[in-house]
Amino acid sequence: MSEYSLALIPGDGIGVDVVAAALVPLEAVADKHGFSVRHTSFDWSCARYLETGAMMPDDGLEQLSSHDAVLLGAVGWPAQVPDSVSLHGLLLPIRKGFDQYVNMRPHLLLPGITGPLRKSEFDILVIRENTEGEYSGAGGRVHQGTQNEVAVETAIFTRAAVERILRYGFEQARSRSGRLASVTKSNAQKHTMVFWDDVTDELAAEYPDVTVTRYHIDAIAARFVTHPETLDVVVASNLFGDILSDIGAAIQGGLGFAASANINPDGGFPSMFEPVHGSAPDIAGQGIANPIATIWSVSQMLQHLGEQAAAADLLRALGTVTATPARLTPDCGGTGTTDTVAAQVAAAL
Repeated sequence: MSEYSLALIPGDGIGVDVVAAALVPLEAVADKHGFSVRHTSFDWSCARYLETGAMMPDDGLEQLSSHDAVLLGAVGWPAQVPDSVSLHGLLLPIRKGFDQYVNMRPHLLLPGITGPLRKSEFDILVIRENTEGEYSGAGGRVHQGTQNEVAVETAIFTRAAVERILRYGFEQARSRSGRLASVTKSNAQKHTMVFWDDVTDELAAEYPDVTVTRYHIDAIAARFVTHPETLDVVVASNLFGDILSDIGAAIQGGLGFAASANINPDGGFPSMFEPVHGSAPDIAGQGIANPIATIWSVSQMLQHLGEQAAAADLLRALGTVTATPARLTPDCGGTGTTDTVAAQVAAAL
């Protein structure tokens, strides 16, 4: 029997609630499909930052590296710790340190869920570059606090990173509908985004079976709302992918349904799986947080670990539960709790 080692970082706010809930269907699907998962929990969070001055210890990456995967709840408590501190102190160092260069976010409506659009027949997979681009952190501020203050934020695009994320997008498109949307703003950003277009064209020659459509970020943002059914695999830079996947979350019913995978495809480091939503301090500990995005992220994790049947079974069980929205949490109009939703998913297995 296969055994997987899972690192848990519940983090802040409702992250604690949804990670605990997601373990229930994870254990159920593991029992059903004949594998086991042992997990170790890490208290890395804003609370830890307030106690120690660091979101995680100096050897945090070393501690995580022995695990097969990482499940993260949520990071941030802006009333206590600035988001720029919590994000750059925990989430981004893990993504970059473990070279999790693929951020993959699926957007479709689960059974029973009604989105805000008239359109419902869409299935979009956003592939976001996850280690550089606009979130590289290159820059600084000078003359700070004076009338002459200057702030510079430099986007870094390397050929190696752009080529590998585009290639990953091409491979995903090849395994799905054969359609790839590449997102830039090359009419205005004539260096980095034209470079992205050039690399896209070079790779397109290697994938004659994939139809590539170029979109500017503003045009495809509108298309997510007006014609989402025309999109399939969408590949974009760190910033543009972040924005588009939040639109995707909105049209699929809200952030409570948005799952996310931070993947190191080469397998040299563990990959990390997390819901897209934040820590929602206002409802933390009340038992009403929607655990579906976290459970869906667990399905992505199982797929990445090679447990394809279990991943599909868990997603099917999710759909069985969402088909009756009254069983869900209040944000979905239901009367359920975080724990009862998770228990129902486990029972549906």
